[in-house]
Amino acid sequence: MSQGALYANARVRTMVPRALIRHLKLDIDILDPAQEEERFARDFPWKKVPAFAGKNFKLTEAMAINYYLINLSSDEKFKQQMLGATLEEQAQVIRWESLANSDLIMQMAEAFFPLIGNVPYNKRVVDAALVKVEQIVSLFEERLTHYTFLASENLSLADLVCCAIFTRGFDYLFGKQWRAEHPAIVRWFNHVRSTDIMKEEYKDFKFIDKQVEPPKTESKKPKKAEKKADKPAEKPAAEAPQQEKKPKHPLEALGRSTFVLDEWKRKYSNEDTRPVALPWFWEHYNPEEYSLWKVGYKYNDELTMTFMSNNLVGGFFNRLSASTKYMFGCLVVYGENNNNGIVGAVMVRGQDHVPAFDVAPDWESYEYTKLDPTKEEDKEFVNNMWAWDKPVVVNGESKEIADGKVLK
Repeated sequence: MSQGALYANARVRTMVPRALIRHLKLDIDILDPAQEEERFARDFPWKKVPAFAGKNFKLTEAMAINYYLINLSSDEKFKQQMLGATLEEQAQVIRWESLANSDLIMQMAEAFFPLIGNVPYNKRVVDAALVKVEQIVSLFEERLTHYTFLASENLSLADLVCCAIFTRGFDYLFGKQWRAEHPAIVRWFNHVRSTDIMKEEYKDFKFIDKQVEPPKTESKKPKKAEKKADKPAEKPAAEAPQQEKKPKHPLEALGRSTFVLDEWKRKYSNEDTRPVALPWFWEHYNPEEYSLWKVGYKYNDELTMTFMSNNLVGGFFNRLSASTKYMFGCLVVYGENNNNGIVGAVMVRGQDHVPAFDVAPDWESYEYTKLDPTKEEDKEFVNNMWAWDKPVVVNGESKEIADGKVLK
């Protein structure tokens, strides 16, 4: 006789309980609530999955169901590994489960629901959610940079649950560039999803190349325009050349510059910065074609760990990808944990910083001050920001550079 029934569907919260039932070979039926609609509604009027119905026992909430299923196992070693062998490990399992099952999945859903059309698209809401997602995943990247697993030295329930939650990010948000910037998370995710417990859940999984695009809105042509058109079939052909002439980026209208940006980027990447690259830059730099800007984060008092500040910069640069062929620069993180800031120097095509930066949703979190390369102090600031070999002076106090990112 069956020990009960688990109602589960395609939601990521149902992946782990379903995987545990299969792995532990528990005598529990896995039911699709859509196919057992009447029974499901009778047992669970709220219709929330996953849901477990046993003999005279009902249970909701994924964390509780996972805990219950693991304890049905007769393998004490497995139970200790999954739930934690010590009080400290048990607390860490709950900690990571809770973070993924609440903050992470909610912020990811806030970002991808509008992108896939589940709710009306609002760019400001999506952009704000993406910033919060990056702040949360930076905690995972830091932990997994130094450890193989989240809660202990072994695979635990925390890894299974967090892996399942991250799946939605990899389905809709985390493209190639994001994955390149978060190697520890990607390594861990690939490891966990290939384990005997989880591999059945990922047999059809594929990574995306880039984040899902916002839905396109089509405007209807006014009826008057339709009446005026003598030959409607010819109108699209007449409009086509105008669409082709429209520049893809506002800075494209400035045309080709005499200063070859790609050549400078190669020089910076391949040569010693102070003795070779910077002298070459100042020799070839054309201030009429490119402007230099001091870029500083507005909310340094809110920054905590230096690695999180650096991840914040990485996310900002990632969202500037549409403008990178018109820009170059560095932002550094100076100071120490719970007392740090972000500042740097960026060169952009043209004399206005806005067209280059406003492609990033969080660009207004930074302040921009135009630099004058004829002033020795401004020139030296650029040198220091691009060389990273001298402390940053803040209010007369020297702050060592802890980390940084290059935009190129």
